Amino acid sequence: MAFLVAAKIASVLMPFYLKEVVDQLGVESSIITMPIAALLGYGFARLASSAFGELRDALFARVTQGSVRKIATQLFRHLMSLSLRFHMQRQTGGLSRDIERGTKGISFLLNFMVFNILPTVLEIGMVTAILLWNYDWSFAFVTLATILCYILFTLVVTERRMVYRRAMNTLDSQANTKAIDALLNYETVKYFDNEKLESDRYDSNLERWVDSAVKNAVSLNFLNVGQSAIISVGVTLLLWLSARGVVNHHMSVGDVVLVSAYLTQLYAPLNFLGFVYREIKHALADMERMFSLLDQGQEIADKDNAIDMCFREAHIEFNSVSFHYEPNRKILHNISFNIPSGSTVAVVGASGAGKSTLARLLFRFYDVTSGSIKINGVDIRDITQSSLRRHIGIVPQDTVLFNDSIMYNIAYGKPNASKEEVINAAKAAKIHSFVSSLPDGYETEVGERGLKLSGGEKQRVAIARTLLKNPPILILDEATSALDTNTERAIQEELSVIAESRSTLIIAHRLSTIVDADIILVMDKGRIVEQGTHLELINSNQLYAEMWAMQQYENSS
Repeated sequence: MAFLVAAKIASVLMPFYLKEVVDQLGVESSIITMPIAALLGYGFARLASSAFGELRDALFARVTQGSVRKIATQLFRHLMSLSLRFHMQRQTGGLSRDIERGTKGISFLLNFMVFNILPTVLEIGMVTAILLWNYDWSFAFVTLATILCYILFTLVVTERRMVYRRAMNTLDSQANTKAIDALLNYETVKYFDNEKLESDRYDSNLERWVDSAVKNAVSLNFLNVGQSAIISVGVTLLLWLSARGVVNHHMSVGDVVLVSAYLTQLYAPLNFLGFVYREIKHALADMERMFSLLDQGQEIADKDNAIDMCFREAHIEFNSVSFHYEPNRKILHNISFNIPSGSTVAVVGASGAGKSTLARLLFRFYDVTSGSIKINGVDIRDITQSSLRRHIGIVPQDTVLFNDSIMYNIAYGKPNASKEEVINAAKAAKIHSFVSSLPDGYETEVGERGLKLSGGEKQRVAIARTLLKNPPILILDEATSALDTNTERAIQEELSVIAESRSTLIIAHRLSTIVDADIILVMDKGRIVEQGTHLELINSNQLYAEMWAMQQYENSS
């Protein structure tokens, strides 16, 4: 702020030295002398104005960039803390564009609010005071009237233009969403030969964006013409007043130069002030969408007195658990069962029966609608989410990997793990030999969402990642569905050994993989309709026995 004020004071002093130079050179030729002091003063003032401005920028750079970093990090943490419901409904392309525009808007806002609007207001104040002090009141009046008309015109027109900018932002985000969605689903687009369909969808959004952009540009042209007209009228009036003063011998030629210099100095920042105000309004519009993300409430939040639990054995209880995503779409109805420490419970049933929802509730991605889930007698709503999830490992059916190395993706289960620990986990998941055969070994990049690996290879990486985490609670959600028969048997044997010391929940489709489970729950339409061991359920000759017979028939044929 000190450098900002110093730069403006130096800028305001320049016309004074210029006036002195002109006045001293305007005397009779017989007594003319070189105005050394005035020339040196002018040169020093110009240099000081520039130097102080650069020092100001250099010092403020850390403020600007640090603010962007702080807000972007805060937003990212907030997004990562939001519930699964939000992330299942989000549109990634539009979201990323909103964040990008918003962070740029913050940088612009900080720089131009401090370095343009404030200095311009300061300079206008000083120039007006100088004109009032040295000249007739009409000079200050015309200056202030011009500035007031300019500002009012800019405010009114810019406010009307904002509707076009908001429409542009919305359409831009929608177009980006469609583009990112199509790129992420590139294979599906190719399978159905729908490149033209996706291009047309994208172009349709851009066509509407162009309409808004053209209206925005035309309104900007109108604004610029109006601003120029106001400034031109003000400049002409002040020059007329100055010329009249010289003719009436009230002012010198140097005074005309001084007034003209001030007009020139004010014209540039005023003209720029109009641009800055427009851009600030644009930046605020850009930031609106970003900050609306920060206003998204956390559906699942820790209690103030939540417990940071630590345990090596887990007894899990589902007590009369009911759950729905929407009130008119109930998923689970009064589910009750126990997973004693070190035992394995398997859940089977048709698609949509609510099997995977049990895992999401155990992770506390959602809170139960009624009933409770307890670990070692403590309701999971009384445990911090971080400590709860630290103790649970999962091998999901649909494994998605990060666009990084195999080493990174396995080590994700334990970020501080040594290379030896990662390799041991890979060996246990029966993927070490495959990774070792690759030219880059564990440093092989897997591509976006792991697309460079087959389904079975991705699943084994997921198994290795969970084994490395070594949690007391294990969830296997169709963990071997993408594996061939031989690999599946090998992995199943390994998982059986690992599950012996853990509380394990298996969500299965292939009944052959869960015959050794301590208890099997059979779900249908969100209810437990049968439970027991494999033999007990076969002997009961109900839904499970029917499913078993059907799968045996399919395997034999």
